[in-house]
Amino acid sequence: MRKNFAFDKFNFILLAVGMLIVIIGFVLMSGAGSNETTFNEDIFSPMRIKVAPVICFVGFISMIYAIIHKPKSE
Repeated sequence: MRKNFAFDKFNFILLAVGMLIVIIGFVLMSGAGSNETTFNEDIFSPMRIKVAPVICFVGFISMIYAIIHKPKSE
């Protein structure tokens, strides 16, 4: 007897992959910042202000797809 759940194994795998992509994006955004006495130009690097947010966005979109994806009924 198989119960019909809202999510199946594929949905959970997509959710996990999406969450991993988001975490990678946030790790790429992190780094040393500036304080009152010193200025660090690394806060304006393309990796932190362009690439990492796009990676996070892709991760969030894949998580939304994982939630919306309808499992195949047998």
